[in-house]
Amino acid sequence: MIPPLYILRHGQTEWNAQHRIQGSLDSPLSELGRAQAAAQGRILQTRDLTDFRALCSPQGRCFQTAAIALEGLFGRIDTDPRLTEIGVGDWEGLRRDELIIDRAIDESEESALDLYERAPGGEGFSALHDRCRSFLGDLSEPAVLVTHGITSRMLRLIVLDKDVSEIGMLPGGQGVIYYLENGQMQQLTIGA
Repeated sequence: MIPPLYILRHGQTEWNAQHRIQGSLDSPLSELGRAQAAAQGRILQTRDLTDFRALCSPQGRCFQTAAIALEGLFGRIDTDPRLTEIGVGDWEGLRRDELIIDRAIDESEESALDLYERAPGGEGFSALHDRCRSFLGDLSEPAVLVTHGITSRMLRLIVLDKDVSEIGMLPGGQGVIYYLENGQMQQLTIGA
């Protein structure tokens, strides 16, 4: 059984604001991203995190978010490479409007989801699913996870026992926190 989880997506980065695809590349948090991480911290300060551990993607944008959001809550933050963002191969660093694909895309996160599956030389959803399943299978205690948009969705998809084809049905958003326990998910906001 998967223990209780708080899953945080990193705050907005400078590249997010430019609609640039990051994948394994990195960009620092924007001013908005730092504010989002601080808001995540205020939410977590209202929760009982006794017996929870903190785990973070080793990518800079997540570690920067974790340093802000988890300040004073944990003595240490461990990293796990299985929490990194889905690899997008040849498309890393490109803006969405620079991609040559067979259809127009809008700039919404939901519209871009299938780009992560179609990226030339990318990791793809099946490999990401296996990576996330491996991570969750090794998790033996409640945890606060700081990760990325697509990786967060995949982790939540597995915890909620949904099919990979349903990834677009899960909410996204930068600087958000999802609490998962007993196969249920709750999005947390100030006052929730």
